[in-house]
Amino acid sequence: MDKQKIMIDLRSDTVTKPSKGMLEAMFSAKVGDDVFQEDESINNLQQLAAKMFGFEAGLFCPSGTMTNQIAVNIHTTPGDEVICSSLCHIYNYEGGGVARNSGAQVKLISHPKGLISASDITDNINPSDAHYANTSLVCLEDTINKAGGIKYDLTEIKKIREVCTHQKLNLHLDGARVFNSLVETESNYLDYGSQFDSISICLSKGLGSPSGSVLLGSNSFIKKAHRARKAFGGGMRQAGFIAAAGTYALQNNIPRLKDDHHTAKAIATLLKETNHVTSVTLPETNIVIFDIDPAFGIDAFLNKLKINNIHALPFSKTKIRFVTHLHITDNDVNDLEKCLKSIS
Repeated sequence: MDKQKIMIDLRSDTVTKPSKGMLEAMFSAKVGDDVFQEDESINNLQQLAAKMFGFEAGLFCPSGTMTNQIAVNIHTTPGDEVICSSLCHIYNYEGGGVARNSGAQVKLISHPKGLISASDITDNINPSDAHYANTSLVCLEDTINKAGGIKYDLTEIKKIREVCTHQKLNLHLDGARVFNSLVETESNYLDYGSQFDSISICLSKGLGSPSGSVLLGSNSFIKKAHRARKAFGGGMRQAGFIAAAGTYALQNNIPRLKDDHHTAKAIATLLKETNHVTSVTLPETNIVIFDIDPAFGIDAFLNKLKINNIHALPFSKTKIRFVTHLHITDNDVNDLEKCLKSIS
């Protein structure tokens, strides 16, 4: 039997394969040279994504890291400071890009759930004094991966927007899993989008596209983003085949994200009854983080899963992360339950 077909892969929602409908969209994509802005499928994706959130324009890039780093690069000048959560992706998982690519530094706000409040920002803006870095940008992440897929409340985002406007700070959103947040909060996309100066949306996580993210902003911002993307080596040619997958994802795969959230909650319930699991973070979206008794050991727990062809990743010395996605079925949850009950 093909083990690939029966593997239950909970490592990430980036492991999905294109569906039949998505593949058909890719095969029929109309393409051109995107560096010349002549790829019809990319242009359509950029326009669709921008319209969804009320922005003037968008820019398709290979990854969310690139869209985030381009945004930081445009919103800051060398020596500036970026306010962000100590748990955010831009700080933890983008190779030190804020410093390396833009010559900026970060001011980290620590909170157990990774959420930044308007008062946090007010308290961390540097004085207008030559001794201090110039605070120019605030970055939010929604949902917050490292905090277990926790989502922002739009009311708080609006308060943050007010502070940024008053203090003349730019506000960028790392929206790698923003659609997971939006389907849960049922927020209006246009209202949500209007709070930010720029947004990065990822197509290759819960939406199931094989690759790519779109950076959204004003026409002038995206014009600068084209130059930054070129400098970062992100110029693409006939990439419309991938962009067509992203368009399909935006048009078909957003509502079903609630299924992933339901599955995550079901898995969290199973974990609470599992030997050697000492605590489980109640999932708000599609990420479940749980602690393993150090006396048993995280490696032993992961090996028990692997023997049963269930794959996951450690998230710290004592924590494991499960991420649900469109390939995790009810049968998979049943098999997981059997495996968890056997762990002793």
